[in-house]
Amino acid sequence: MIEVPIHIRWRDVDFYGHVNNAVYLTYLEEARDHWVETTLPGTNFVIVRVAIDYRRELSLQDEDVVVTCRGVGYGTTSIRTTEQVVARSGWVAAEAQSVIVAHDSDTRQARKLTDAERAVLDRAIAAGD
Repeated sequence: MIEVPIHIRWRDVDFYGHVNNAVYLTYLEEARDHWVETTLPGTNFVIVRVAIDYRRELSLQDEDVVVTCRGVGYGTTSIRTTEQVVARSGWVAAEAQSVIVAHDSDTRQARKLTDAERAVLDRAIAAGD
């Protein structure tokens, strides 16, 4: 599992004084990108699905969050991840599930995961990474 600390910025907050729902996507993306780069360095991918359950609002007073990401499964071309946004004080602000697809930058199409990538994913998923 990857843990990415993120400082809540003034621009993240909307008119209501809480972190805007769209900003959570950016927080999740930062952790997911880091997880992929750490687990499968150099792999190109695109996001095809994100489902977010917002649990509690965040504000500037929360100052920092830790966003976690880990792989939970894969298919022929896709990888499933689960993510959390956790406030500094330890409560969960949001939980998410994402699906990313391995991407061939030349053809601009999905590509099958290689046997080597599957082996790495098997180890990462088994370890909870």
